Amino acid sequence: MRSGTAPCGLRYAVRRSGSAVGYCALSIRCGTRDEAGFPGGIAHFAEHTIFRGTSRKSASVINSYLDRLGGELNAYTTKEEIVLHATVLKEDLGKAAGLLFELATEATFPDAEIETERGVVLDEIISYKDNPYEDVYDKFEGMLFEGHPLEKPILGTAATVKRITPDDLRRFVRTFFVPERMAFTLVADIDEKILEKKVLKRVAKVFPQDGTSLAEVPVRASSSLESIPPFSKTVDKRHHEVNAVLGSRAPSLYDSEDRITAALLGNILGGPGSNSLLGRELREKHGWVYNVECNYTQYADTGIFAISFGCDKPNLERCLSALDKILDRVREVPLSERTLKAAKKQLLGQLAIASDNGEAQCLSMGKSLLAWGRIDTSAETRTRIEAVTPEALRAMARRLFDPAVLSRLVYL
Repeated sequence: MRSGTAPCGLRYAVRRSGSAVGYCALSIRCGTRDEAGFPGGIAHFAEHTIFRGTSRKSASVINSYLDRLGGELNAYTTKEEIVLHATVLKEDLGKAAGLLFELATEATFPDAEIETERGVVLDEIISYKDNPYEDVYDKFEGMLFEGHPLEKPILGTAATVKRITPDDLRRFVRTFFVPERMAFTLVADIDEKILEKKVLKRVAKVFPQDGTSLAEVPVRASSSLESIPPFSKTVDKRHHEVNAVLGSRAPSLYDSEDRITAALLGNILGGPGSNSLLGRELREKHGWVYNVECNYTQYADTGIFAISFGCDKPNLERCLSALDKILDRVREVPLSERTLKAAKKQLLGQLAIASDNGEAQCLSMGKSLLAWGRIDTSAETRTRIEAVTPEALRAMARRLFDPAVLSRLVYL
């Protein structure tokens, strides 16, 4: 892998793969938490509407540009980033990369196209509300970060999305789509020196340096989380099933050791394996839940560790009681060295398999560059995971599952 920073301030990384398929991604450090001074949901709306036309291409041309090559073009928005990414045959990577940069720097936001896309986003908000499993998590996160920029829902609300104007979108993009906030990553079966040279040439063309100073990067809004109290709330939604979330604030992206410990703990409790503690007890042994999982999301200044499950109403108290017992156990009883060794091997295996996917690798590289300005090697990741001790896991469980900090939201 080769990585660096272009003269304009954009970070980049390229990695050689063994596939005929190539992947590229343009990651931009701006998301829902950066919407102060703009209508809520504008980051997500901008991600949608940059595809609706540029100074050189219409929406229909953009939509078919990579399709006719057999490729794919996509994007997504999180609380802290917007990511544009493409998958094509390796010989078409130049076209894909050019399109990503054109979308990010030349979007025109035509009025008629904006209105069309507004309807799409409003439908997305409605459909999201109709999914209680997603809605309860979204509400839980909003309550956990009440008063903090992370409180805002990614989609915004119907009221805020209706207020967004083309001028708002242009101002948002001008403010945040600057090279200092960007990372470009590329994975393909091409010599890395050649890839790096092509990337730098492309970036220099998009962001030519004329001797002027770099743009001023907006300061990311934040506020104290210490004054936000834990909560326990039940909402009668009159659903046929119960959806519940329990959790607390967790280590941030920059808590280098603690975040690895929290990730390992989450995998042990409710990871994708059928042998997770919660999955084994609530689903495999008793059949009480439709699904149960742990989600650990890391942000720049905090994180969220949440346990989610859905069940029939008669099983709610059984699930909560079993969950309390499991959390008590991980708080009080350290894992045996043998059990911990097996858990580490499982997580390392999952990470290795995930990294074998070129698209996942490309997106992960971009996130790492935005967060830390570098990309950890697999050996560095393995070393950090192997360093986690039973006592460190127990201490993390006590921190996350202390009844004094644990919050709960239930949709009935």
